[in-house]
Amino acid sequence: MSKKTAIKNRARLILKNGNIFEGTIFGYQTSAAGEVVFNTGMVGYPETLTDPSYKGQILVMTYPLIGNYGIPVFNINEDIPKYFESNKIQIQGLVVSEQSELFSHWNGFQSLSNWLKRYHIPGIYGIDTRRLTKILREHGTMLGKILIGDDKIDYYDPDVEDLISKVTVAKREKYGNGSTKILLIDCGCKKSILTNLLQRDVTVIKVPYNYEFDGEDFDGVVISNGPGNPAIYKQLIESTQKLLKKQVPLLGICMGHQILSLAAGTKTYKLKYGHRSQNQPVKEIDSNKCYVTSQNHSFAVDTKSLPRGWEPWFENLNDYSNEGIRHEKLPFRSVQFHPEAAPGPVDTSFIFDEFLKDLK
Repeated sequence: MSKKTAIKNRARLILKNGNIFEGTIFGYQTSAAGEVVFNTGMVGYPETLTDPSYKGQILVMTYPLIGNYGIPVFNINEDIPKYFESNKIQIQGLVVSEQSELFSHWNGFQSLSNWLKRYHIPGIYGIDTRRLTKILREHGTMLGKILIGDDKIDYYDPDVEDLISKVTVAKREKYGNGSTKILLIDCGCKKSILTNLLQRDVTVIKVPYNYEFDGEDFDGVVISNGPGNPAIYKQLIESTQKLLKKQVPLLGICMGHQILSLAAGTKTYKLKYGHRSQNQPVKEIDSNKCYVTSQNHSFAVDTKSLPRGWEPWFENLNDYSNEGIRHEKLPFRSVQFHPEAAPGPVDTSFIFDEFLKDLK
């Protein structure tokens, strides 16, 4: 690489508190802004980068080498390619210590850098991600921007925006032919949630988050994961309250857990730096069972604000934050973690079976 090219490829990650990290641009050559968060997963970057819950965020991968097994072969004509959780990369930008242009995997199709270019997403490498993560852990997640050269862009706060409208389906979609009908409210649903439901021989009716479903015929409702601040989605909270009044069996996952909790009357708050990893230890409250879970969220439910009739179901063993609630008598339950994993362990896939039992 010539000296002129090296200078051209230089970029900076600037945090809102003034910290600046110098690095080299890869992927698409553009500046970007968002909330800077970190994920400690060692593998699974194709699934992670296509998770709609990351909409609006600049993602820091703490594992030192990213891209070494490339991006798997996929069919661009598929609605959602086989190895992805949505139909495109969802993050605002990617930050890594070292990125590998060379990749080795039997199903490898292209480099991470070329994949980022396809979806116009910038990446920056050569960053001390250990130091950066320590700053985020000490001060909490904060706004930041990846800047190329003399570019000038404003900071961008995803928590004040209706991000779900950007990742939800455009219209009603139907999958499967089972006798049991599940209404799946898409807040930015990962493909693996849909896949896990269909594996249990049900019919899934996937609808936008603001869908008027009064005329729909269904046996139960799943509220999916999604990006942003749950408290701003007033219409979705009110729709969920209607379902609670009708005593429709409900399962909330991640954002869905927060929406169900708010509809029940609890409060949510923002975690200092969130949970984004594939190894979060979660304990079932009324037993000694502990599960290793995959998580991706900024907000949490305040267990102390649970109204009468509701009980905590799981808690996080790292910070003792709430990881799930359920009603003491009625068929309502939700979890903060991802029972479908992707990427991560599938220890808690039984959550789907627990939900389907409620329907019977």
